Amino acid sequence: MRKLTTLALLLSFFAHSQTDQKIYDIIDNISPERIEADITTLVGFGTRHTLSDTVSQTRGIGAARRWIKSEFDKIDKNCGDCLEVFYQKNFVEKGSSERIFQDVWINNVVAIQRGTKYPNRFIIMSGDIDSRVSDVNNNTADSPGANDNASGMAGTIEAARVLSKYKFENSIIYTGLSGEEQGLHGGKGLAEYAKEKGWEIIGIFNNDMIGNIKGVDGIISNTDFRIFSEPVPPTETERQRNMRRFYGGEVDGISRQLARYVYKTVTTYMPEMNPMLIYRLDRFGRGGHHRPFNDAGFAGIRIMEAHENYTQQHQDLRTENGIAYGDVLEHVNFDYAAKLTAVNAINLASIAWAPPAPEEVEIGGIVEADVKLKWKPSPGAVSYKIYWRDTTSPTWDHSRNVGSATEFKLEGVVIDNFFFGVSAVDEEGHESVVTFPSGIIRNR
Repeated sequence: MRKLTTLALLLSFFAHSQTDQKIYDIIDNISPERIEADITTLVGFGTRHTLSDTVSQTRGIGAARRWIKSEFDKIDKNCGDCLEVFYQKNFVEKGSSERIFQDVWINNVVAIQRGTKYPNRFIIMSGDIDSRVSDVNNNTADSPGANDNASGMAGTIEAARVLSKYKFENSIIYTGLSGEEQGLHGGKGLAEYAKEKGWEIIGIFNNDMIGNIKGVDGIISNTDFRIFSEPVPPTETERQRNMRRFYGGEVDGISRQLARYVYKTVTTYMPEMNPMLIYRLDRFGRGGHHRPFNDAGFAGIRIMEAHENYTQQHQDLRTENGIAYGDVLEHVNFDYAAKLTAVNAINLASIAWAPPAPEEVEIGGIVEADVKLKWKPSPGAVSYKIYWRDTTSPTWDHSRNVGSATEFKLEGVVIDNFFFGVSAVDEEGHESVVTFPSGIIRNR
């Protein structure tokens, strides 16, 4: 009987550690039709330029952000007051940059779904509210911003609709950020607000353009998408930089681990999708709203389409040499936007259900045949997984569940030839982001 009970527990553990039916349900409940309706509504505000009209009920960024808040309020009502919905704002003075030609309040719309066990730990999904045309300071011309970035904003609202039906241990934030086109002001304001409030930010998924499948290079794909992440935080200390030089970790910062987490989750639950890990902060010479969070020392990545069409970005509405310019509704593929919304939703859920990642991970094995790791116990974890990979591999390719141990020796695995990390796993198989070692176990 004892053997049968043990076998049943093992089978249950491995079933949970492989896949979770709730994740498939989340994917199935993301609606392309609702996303289409929301993008259409956002486009209908004419322009969402950061410095556009804030008084009109039908045109300008004021009307747009009030509508976004009203959608979060509806979700809150439908889920029994499960969201805290509010504006977070900061004042930016005229002349603070060449893109701010008048004093302006940057208003973000924030909806917090509080965690049951860790209400002060947050995983964030963001979309941008604002739009622009060719002249970044033209705040009156029609600027539909259908893909850039009504698609990311609509995806964020849709993720909130679906995930609000579940309970999570960690908190989730769904937010519409303003001022992106004028200098990433919304993200900077919210990151500073998080610091002031003492929020523990697990990471942010910045969604900026998730609806285009036909690239300017002629490639058409409704499965490829990119995950941009910086290698190491800009806030690292001189000691951390010196440790990296001798012990490795040049591509193993907290944002890179968040990107690998998304890659792993997607390849497990959405194998039809092709996540592309891009080893840079953002596109060449360009920026997005995850960067202010990175600047503040938080993990943050950009999730977006793989094949951009530059004739549809930051363009006046016109036809020139037979080419129709402008970011209009007809160029958005709503099924694809739904897929990338699902990518976000399943990763938000997976992280929000997971225990905190291991802390104080140390590694040893210098001039030895085996590698040793130890770490501080994580609340809610029933087991831990050690990951390792070739030093040239972008993904964690090998792993071993080591049970409840907080110290383990991988025999026959030479420390010099691989990179290593540790994650925490709860009783249902939900797994944290991998933690890269930050300390050294000295030989005794």
